[in-house]
Amino acid sequence: EKEFTYKNSTSQKGKTDDWLLVHSPVPISCIFFCYLIIIWVGPKLMAKREPVNLKPVLIVYNFAMVCLSAYMFYEVSVLVELVFFFSYIFFCMIKFNERSFCFTSKIKAEMKMARVCWWFYFSKVIELSDTIFFILRKKNSQLTFLHVYHHATMIFNWWAGVKYVAGGHYFVEAFLIGLINSLVHVVMYLYYGLAALGPNMAKYLWWKRYLTSLQLLQFFIVTIHTAYNLFADCDFPDSMNVVVLAYSLSLIALFSNFYYRSYLVKQGRENSARPQRKYTKKVA
Repeated sequence: EKEFTYKNSTSQKGKTDDWLLVHSPVPISCIFFCYLIIIWVGPKLMAKREPVNLKPVLIVYNFAMVCLSAYMFYEVSVLVELVFFFSYIFFCMIKFNERSFCFTSKIKAEMKMARVCWWFYFSKVIELSDTIFFILRKKNSQLTFLHVYHHATMIFNWWAGVKYVAGGHYFVEAFLIGLINSLVHVVMYLYYGLAALGPNMAKYLWWKRYLTSLQLLQFFIVTIHTAYNLFADCDFPDSMNVVVLAYSLSLIALFSNFYYRSYLVKQGRENSARPQRKYTKKVA
């Protein structure tokens, strides 16, 4: 009976419906279709125009995203103590712990996690600006399938997460993914912010390759975490696990291909283009 009461009192259903862009999939779907239209029309409108100088905008935007990502990382990380206090395990919650604890505080912590997840969701909407900036700067080579796929689909994943599984029994799932994702985005937007400062910063940006490696590591961790949830006795919807697992695997494939083409193939070409030293044997 206690377990039944617990599950119903912490159910996520309906608790986030009043939040911005959450109640219905219609608003986020409209944003999605507008995004696709901009990708289709934007380059055509810019074809005969000069690239727009967005340096001040990019500096402010990227460092603002660093701050937002750092805020989300902090908000998630302060909940780590609660993860262990309420007898969650690192990968998932298996059973309800009946030890003495403040039940009200537990519910508040779970709803706090849900609110942080909403910020993750909203940040993905903001990140659609990345594509608009590419178009305005006529960086059409950056409008790859990987870029568009990643940005366009992420908003739906986080919408579903916030609406259905952001809190309640799904506290740890949101905690782990949010913690990793926010940390990666701090590093990523820090890189873009420094790059936006100008060519003088190029010598400090040698670590772009490792940024891609960090992103891949993130997807591998999420994949392992989700696969564990799918086959273990975790109180998390199998349907959501399947979606997240399939999505993570698709990102691993796309980012691995990007890494291979951008770094390994390029490095191989550079090595083959270098003049080979000819050694002649000295005759005494």
